[in-house]
Amino acid sequence: MNPTVLDAINDPADLRALPAAALPEIAAALREEIVTLVALSGGHLASSLGAVELLVALHYVFDTPRDRLVLDVGHQGYAHKLLTGRRAHFARIGKEGGPAKFLRRSESPFDAFGAGHAGTSISAALGMARGLRAAGENACAIALIGDGGLTAGMALEALNHAGHLKQPNLLVVLNDNEMSIEPNVGAMGAFLSRKLSAPSARRLRRFAKDMLAPLPQPLQQLARRAEQSARALLTPGTLFEAFGFRYIGPVDGHDLPRLLETLGNARGMLGNGEGPVLVHALTRKGAGYAPAEQDPLKYHGVTPFDAATGQMPKPAAPAPSYTAVFADTLLKLAQADPHIVAITAAMAGGTGLTRFSETLPQQFFDVGIAEQHAVTFAGGLATTGMKPVAAIYSTFLQRGYDQIVHDVCLQNLDVTFALDRAGLVGADGATHQGLYDIAFLRCLPNITLMAPKDENELRHMLRTAVEHPGPAALRYPRGNGLGVALDADIRSLPIGRGELLRDGTDLAIVALGSRVAPALEAAQRLAEAGISAAVFNARFVKPLDVAAIADLARRCGALLTVEEHALAGGFGSAVLEALSGEGISVPARLLAVPDVLVEHGDPAAQLAEFGLDAAGIAAAGRGLLSNLTGRIAIPNRRAAGV
Repeated sequence: MNPTVLDAINDPADLRALPAAALPEIAAALREEIVTLVALSGGHLASSLGAVELLVALHYVFDTPRDRLVLDVGHQGYAHKLLTGRRAHFARIGKEGGPAKFLRRSESPFDAFGAGHAGTSISAALGMARGLRAAGENACAIALIGDGGLTAGMALEALNHAGHLKQPNLLVVLNDNEMSIEPNVGAMGAFLSRKLSAPSARRLRRFAKDMLAPLPQPLQQLARRAEQSARALLTPGTLFEAFGFRYIGPVDGHDLPRLLETLGNARGMLGNGEGPVLVHALTRKGAGYAPAEQDPLKYHGVTPFDAATGQMPKPAAPAPSYTAVFADTLLKLAQADPHIVAITAAMAGGTGLTRFSETLPQQFFDVGIAEQHAVTFAGGLATTGMKPVAAIYSTFLQRGYDQIVHDVCLQNLDVTFALDRAGLVGADGATHQGLYDIAFLRCLPNITLMAPKDENELRHMLRTAVEHPGPAALRYPRGNGLGVALDADIRSLPIGRGELLRDGTDLAIVALGSRVAPALEAAQRLAEAGISAAVFNARFVKPLDVAAIADLARRCGALLTVEEHALAGGFGSAVLEALSGEGISVPARLLAVPDVLVEHGDPAAQLAEFGLDAAGIAAAGRGLLSNLTGRIAIPNRRAAGV
């Protein structure tokens, strides 16, 4: 198939100008282009391949962007991006200057709602449907949800509300790529989904309803029960109809003619005020690309690979990833203590817990895309003497914030939060940056919050957190460690105690987590310029090692804090608050991520841009002392190389 058939499609209006018979060729070209371009750039492959026909059909049947199409998460949205004017730059997806891997309103009028975290689509589409109706617009809203999104409690809340409102212009399309209802796939299922959505079938149901109306109530109830029982045997529609939806399905999500017919019928139902409607489409992750079909988990999110073979070259890593070190350490601790259990929210692979789940299945819980439940479930376990460790990305822990406050911290329960991907995350961009966890956690009572300077310290911190009899959180970055030697024994660290890695007299650099190593390098650069800089590894954000930091501030007379986190409310703010409480006032500068949305790009380049690499830290130190004494000129970083 030649992807150049896509050249004439600049937006969905061009797609709708084509005859329906041309759409299978368009879908095949989209699938080929997705594989070819993602092989070069990396990205989300399997889910996007599975949704190609769905997105072609939705844009063909509905008048987007007047009809609002809301995608859940965005993993499934690459065909959507290619059909809506972003094909020219698609090879740079997830890279600076290219389109985002997720959906963003600022990127295209066809991105009706930002989509980075799962479970939001139905709520957003319901709000749009209600607003469109209130404005008198003859348009509808469509939520395309899949990839486990219905396990999110928010999605079920939205279904419940939509049914209560009887929202007539709302369509939910369930992109079901799991295997649980495979027995329902086949000629009978396809026949039912098409016929139940057809105008003739709807007329027949209305006729039957009118015929039943004069009958005595007991007979009416008996007839309704018979209908419900029959539908429950043949389809899963009873569940969704209990929410107040008209259910259509299941339908083969890769059969374009049937999809067009079914979605066309669904659109007619919305126009006749028969909504809300749910169309249940069965798809295969990775459809049309054999390696991704055979291993959809491996090809969910990929690095660049050989499109012909599917092989993903793995360059030798200089050190294990922080994720792998965390997972190996947790497994070792849990093997020695059956009270330790691991919890993940549908991210066993991402958090490194797959081997844990296979080795200790009785000590492992995957709760689905339900971070709120994960946190409170951990709290409940803790009340029985268990030691739960909830491994959740920093960006996703935001979704369980009330539960962290109410169900863990206020009750002082022994729950450990392992915050993977804390800091900059590269290609995943603004929706996934782990830049806010210090600010939203350190203000909570009873919590202990820490960050390791390297992978060896991560091991000791994990044991420290697990053994601490109260809420504890440790944050660690994405990517590989520093390659340091790992101690044979895993020991607990004294809580609230940092370590002085390098002494000095002119400047105190107090660094946290991933910024400790570049702070040491910066101190060496400053030493070469005649400046004596101390470097302190804070280890703990809460409780801070106030005594040690206060002593450094007094002795050096100038202070620099460094963190890979948002400036507002972060580690640097905690240090200044502590010094203020001690009555200490010294010239200080806080190095952190400024108050901007950090888009997708290369994390190393972004750290340099924010002055958080060794050169930037050294330059900030020179500038701070220059303002104090006038003895050192503020350098031009690029020219001086400092």
